[in-house]
Amino acid sequence: MIPVTLAALFALLLLSVPVAAVLGLTGVLLSSLYAFIPSTRAAGTVSWGAMNDSVLVAVPLFVLMGEVMLRAGIAARMYAALSHWLTWLPGGLMHANIATSALFAATSGSSVATAATVGTTAIPEIARHGYNEPLFLGSIAASGTLGILIPPSINLIIYGALTNSSIPQLYLAGFVPGVGLALLFSLTVFVACRIRPEWGAAEAGVTWRRRVSGLPHLIPPLGIFLLVVGSIYAGWATPTEAASLGVLGAFAIAAATGSLDSAMIRAAFAGTMRTTGMLIAIIAAAYFLNYVFGSIGLTRNVVAFFNDLGLGPYQTLAVIVVFYLILGLFMETLSLMVATVPIFTPIVVSMGFDPVWFGVLVIMLVETAMITPPVGINLFVVQGVRTDGIFRDVVVGVLPFLAALLLAILVVVLVPDVALWLPSVFN
Repeated sequence: MIPVTLAALFALLLLSVPVAAVLGLTGVLLSSLYAFIPSTRAAGTVSWGAMNDSVLVAVPLFVLMGEVMLRAGIAARMYAALSHWLTWLPGGLMHANIATSALFAATSGSSVATAATVGTTAIPEIARHGYNEPLFLGSIAASGTLGILIPPSINLIIYGALTNSSIPQLYLAGFVPGVGLALLFSLTVFVACRIRPEWGAAEAGVTWRRRVSGLPHLIPPLGIFLLVVGSIYAGWATPTEAASLGVLGAFAIAAATGSLDSAMIRAAFAGTMRTTGMLIAIIAAAYFLNYVFGSIGLTRNVVAFFNDLGLGPYQTLAVIVVFYLILGLFMETLSLMVATVPIFTPIVVSMGFDPVWFGVLVIMLVETAMITPPVGINLFVVQGVRTDGIFRDVVVGVLPFLAALLLAILVVVLVPDVALWLPSVFN
């Protein structure tokens, strides 16, 4: 049963079938072979139930908020402001790439949007200042992954919906690892450019007046972050209501900056519908596949498999981590989450691990899938933003940051309080 499942998944992925169709077709195949319930009836019922989850209403709202912030030109102004403060460091604008990604992640909730936005703004600076191109591109692709870890995160919302975990607790748990990972990426650039100064020498000539004059451009994203996350922890709004407040705040900022017009609104809503359509199709198909897994007993078989291994909690966790790292080479991140979280979370929780902590760990493991070929979506996003150059440059450049991410995962596994300290403070 398990070999048939994996063979179907990989065969369809290799044929470049869209991810939602891969999950749905795999569910239909397994249902036809092993189940006694008509797959078409089950697909409709399960999909309707999944789409009626009120928590998931936050997903299109966060997507719309990011679209408005992007089209209002906030990211470009934020990048310029941060570059004035960070170019004195070895690595120069690469630190601005990481800082802008971390800050924009707190407004968009999406890694793809973060990588595309920062890449569009930053990549023209490579030739202008003579940076090492692979490392510069790698810093954009890797720091783009912060979009699904630093709250508000769409992926953390989906994890919460799948496991009935507290989304405010997940947001608190993701904050310290997210900021810590951003600092670790910046340290990677610092060390690399200390060893090879020609890769990104510090840039001089920025006056304090220019630095101070750029600070107002940091207020909009920080304001949106405080509005969304602050309203949740103040008890004023649920995550879905907070997302609505974020959308209103984004429109208010766009209006204040003079970028709110009918063309921008149409583009923002069109982008939101495209992204939301893709996300909802994947979620509906993955929920159906999970239903089929439960119906044919695959979930029980996986649980029994891990129990039969006779491993301790951390040994079992190590097997699950390796499984995620391998599967992440071939699967898109959201489908990877929705297809595996309902299976692995009960196993991990039964061994005494905290489900909120496991949620952060899953998100970090999913981050590796975004920057590992052959299906690392952030690699393709960054390559797509470039006007020329080979894909290999992006892959080579991201390797030091991938090593940093794996180190961060190890730290979170060995020191769970890195993720759980902040939730315990506000508990």
